[in-house]
Amino acid sequence: MAMTVVFGVDIGGSGIKGAPVDLESGELTEERYKVLTPHPASPEAVVGAVCEVVQHFGHQGPVGLTFPGVVVDGHTRTAANVAQGWIGLDAEGLFQQALDLSCTVLNDADAAGLAEVTYGAGREQDGVVLVLTFGTGIGSGLFVDGTLVPNTELGHLELRGKDAERRASSAAKERHDLTWPEWAIRVDEYLDLVDRLFSPRLIVIGGGVSRKHDKFLPLLKQREARVVPARLLNDAGIVGAAMAAAKAT
Repeated sequence: MAMTVVFGVDIGGSGIKGAPVDLESGELTEERYKVLTPHPASPEAVVGAVCEVVQHFGHQGPVGLTFPGVVVDGHTRTAANVAQGWIGLDAEGLFQQALDLSCTVLNDADAAGLAEVTYGAGREQDGVVLVLTFGTGIGSGLFVDGTLVPNTELGHLELRGKDAERRASSAAKERHDLTWPEWAIRVDEYLDLVDRLFSPRLIVIGGGVSRKHDKFLPLLKQREARVVPARLLNDAGIVGAAMAAAKAT
């Protein structure tokens, strides 16, 4: 019989949070527990923080974990917002050893996207769907008729000569002390870029800033693609991580 409650951990540039997830409903069964991401975010320091989150719940069983970078077969290939020591690491093996539990690791925005197309704003939407998470960087989950194209990392597309996330992430808003209307102009510019490349039918805006979507979504210009807030808000990564762990067992 398939497991219905699985543990998910979302590793972000600023925070590491986790909770058990009911995969029947896509909802957390307990209030999530969060710790600050260590700086520098070395593998050893992050593993310690993840252990604190998982052990807070006394959890035993499979664990799904998101990572803010490219993940292929459990190995972390890039590390834009964490320490460079992650590059080329067998992250899955590292977490399994530390937790003594079965672990599955995937890209953070891919996890958020999986949750949104299964339980949230992208459910039953055919064609191209793009889930974008705005936080420390910009993550992207690209789906074609519900199937994930993994590790797109579209926050690193070039925009005005630099990584797009340097201009348009929510961290960039804080760094440059931008008003909501000023930041919306940058978000629109970024959406124009991904619009031209992928012609999505639906763009779902997630990440920490999604809980304040009423401040900026109405300021964005009309476009062919519908632009909507994530329904699972900032819990989407946790839910998607748990989904991946359940699928792997």
